Amino acid sequence: MTARAGRGAGGLLRAAPALTVGAFLLPIAAGLAGTLLPAFGYLPAIGGDALGLDGFRRLVAYPGFASSVAVTLTTGIATPLLAVAIALALCAYAHGRPWQQRLSARLAPVLATPHSALAIGLAFLLAPSGWIARLGSPWLTGWTLPPDVATVGDPAGIALVLGLLVKEVPYLVLMIVGALNQVPAREHVVVARALGYSRTQAWLKVVLPQVYPQIRLPVYAVIAFSLSVVDVALILGPTNPPTLAVLAVRWFTDADIDFYFQAAAAATLLLAIVIAAIAGWYGLELVVIGAGRRWIAQGARDGALAAGARAGAAGFCALSAAAAAALAGMVLWSFAAQWRFPAALPQAWSLANWMRRLDGLAGPALTTLAVGVLATAIALALVIGCLENESRSRHRAGPRALWLLYLPLLVPQVAFLFGAQVLLVRLGFDGALAAVVWAHLVFVLPYLFLSLADPWRSFDPRYARSAASLGASPARVLFAVKLPILLKPVLIACAVAFAVSVGQYLATLFAGNGRVATLTTEAVTLAAGADRRVIGAYAVAQAAFPLLAYVAAVAIPALLYAHRRGLGGRG
Repeated sequence: MTARAGRGAGGLLRAAPALTVGAFLLPIAAGLAGTLLPAFGYLPAIGGDALGLDGFRRLVAYPGFASSVAVTLTTGIATPLLAVAIALALCAYAHGRPWQQRLSARLAPVLATPHSALAIGLAFLLAPSGWIARLGSPWLTGWTLPPDVATVGDPAGIALVLGLLVKEVPYLVLMIVGALNQVPAREHVVVARALGYSRTQAWLKVVLPQVYPQIRLPVYAVIAFSLSVVDVALILGPTNPPTLAVLAVRWFTDADIDFYFQAAAAATLLLAIVIAAIAGWYGLELVVIGAGRRWIAQGARDGALAAGARAGAAGFCALSAAAAAALAGMVLWSFAAQWRFPAALPQAWSLANWMRRLDGLAGPALTTLAVGVLATAIALALVIGCLENESRSRHRAGPRALWLLYLPLLVPQVAFLFGAQVLLVRLGFDGALAAVVWAHLVFVLPYLFLSLADPWRSFDPRYARSAASLGASPARVLFAVKLPILLKPVLIACAVAFAVSVGQYLATLFAGNGRVATLTTEAVTLAAGADRRVIGAYAVAQAAFPLLAYVAAVAIPALLYAHRRGLGGRG
């Protein structure tokens, strides 16, 4: 019986990679087919019986089409350019400084906060009646009424770019910090400084060429997200016309089904734009690599690099301050009883707003929790199965597997979720909680794998061999030795995955067919024009869930292993 159980467990482990790939690859493939075919006129269910280009003709004929594409391109290209520059400059400036080791921990509150919650907080900050205007009025500006200025939803998309930078820069910094652990950065910088280079020059010339290949896919993910984001664009982006992704969502959700074909055409065009942007970025990489090799070979000592690094670090500090102010603004509005312009702080405080909203918050909060926990649990089982199979077979996944993992992050959500919804409708599965969990799993699984893979692979195999030599079965080694030792990284990976689930807007909207409400869908809907106190309450609740998950991920190992320093305790 034991042998049979062992063979059964081994079979499940060997099947884990295929199940994992199928969990997100099949939905993406089916979703892309369900979007591409209607884009070219084929969807018999609503009268599209022949292939053609009518959807693209109607898309191009839309009055705001050119402006929509233009703002999509400007915001979607400016964001990764600025994010990469600021992140690299910060890491170059921070190298060797005492606070470098604490950088990752300081990023946690911003990384834990969903995009839409931060966007709502930034809208409170940047609006004509927002906190920035209030702090300078009337003593500096002379304003006693909010100015008639488009600071949120501006046609150029500046607020949208800022909203994206607040999240994407910390994400890239975290990726760079993780990559630095894989290279002997400190030793190489010491050698370069002995040759007369400054700290910044040494980092850029010696460390960056080793680090960038490891962060290439995260950079591509930032490009794809910036071009195709919907929730942040709905809150901070231009409205008439909006970005191409928002335009596609608007048409997909229109009551007139004739708009579906041009919506699919818009989603297909956005997919082509993302592919072209990533290809263009890769071409830019080749140019920069060639120029960089010549620059390194020349051996020039340029003092301007240090100034650029300081400017990047200052930019990061400004973004961090904006994020902190945005979070604080959400909290203040949720407890404000009266806050008239130009007062810098509420004139009166009250819990009445929270008391009135508790019943309305309870349903979306429970749904958010249920979907997040289920999606994270399924993803955790699949990821542990993959990594344990990798450990036992001693066959590590190669670059192709990494590309597959990043596929849900590189393909615009708008390009395949609508097609996936068509599949769910045909199966009679749309609008179900299980469908939303499945849709979230597509995005949760890659993040959980990427967060857990390095700690799992770094596990000292001598612990497992010692347990096996004492007669422990492979399953017992996994559950009694490996998982307890890796509890902290497992919980942190789960917290990351849960935060990803909480922040899902488009996946919830379409898999749930508008019938499954989460804190994110409610917050984005309310952001269009509800009372700021109501929006603040929903945004605070939305941001609190991931933050609590991160706190639990750190606190649980500290409590369980209070006297074991190496396992997360104090020792």
